[in-house]
Amino acid sequence: MAKAATHKPEAGGEASAPASNRATRAAERRNAIVEAAMEEFIARGFAATRLDDIAKRAGVAKGTIYLHFKDKESMFEELVRTVIVPVVARLNALPPPTGSVRDLIETFAGNFLKEVIGTRRGDLVRLIVAEGPRFPSVADFYYREVVSRGMAGMRALIELGIARGEIREKDLARYPQILIAPAMIAVIWQSLFARHAPLDAQDMLRVHLDLIFGERSTT
Repeated sequence: MAKAATHKPEAGGEASAPASNRATRAAERRNAIVEAAMEEFIARGFAATRLDDIAKRAGVAKGTIYLHFKDKESMFEELVRTVIVPVVARLNALPPPTGSVRDLIETFAGNFLKEVIGTRRGDLVRLIVAEGPRFPSVADFYYREVVSRGMAGMRALIELGIARGEIREKDLARYPQILIAPAMIAVIWQSLFARHAPLDAQDMLRVHLDLIFGERSTT
């Protein structure tokens, strides 16, 4: 009597499904941990946040956190990478401007304000400003991953604006911080003084760019 043929699962088929499911669940747990960490850091501050509280909010065992992160600092770094770095990275990914440099800066800065002011990203930036001096390694990481990239992108746009004759003050390229000052002012103002004197960050940006590029022609 002929022996019934046996069928082996094809490579990448049923055999890989459990592994794929495990990877998906692990990614979901990691995302849940990062989201919980953001809420805890913002609510309690970096120093007071405990891994136990993050685990409880994420709905995982504390030991699960160590499967994904070495410690609280590495978790905070991942949070910065996933929440803030992509926003700044868009500046360095901008195509060469077909219009004015001001238009390009205004578009990027306007979108930056929308994505940061009044959002969890803004809360995270304020946390770093407040606690960075107490935790130099956190401030150093934020400088490397966010600030230095943002300033490099702004400096490149300033130099292009100078070369095109759009910006008269050539020393501005030495201080790209001036160009991004409205964003930092708006982030800090939002948490401290907005209830006393609401700030129109977009209009402040327009005035700021008028000072650098000159007022737009109305004709």
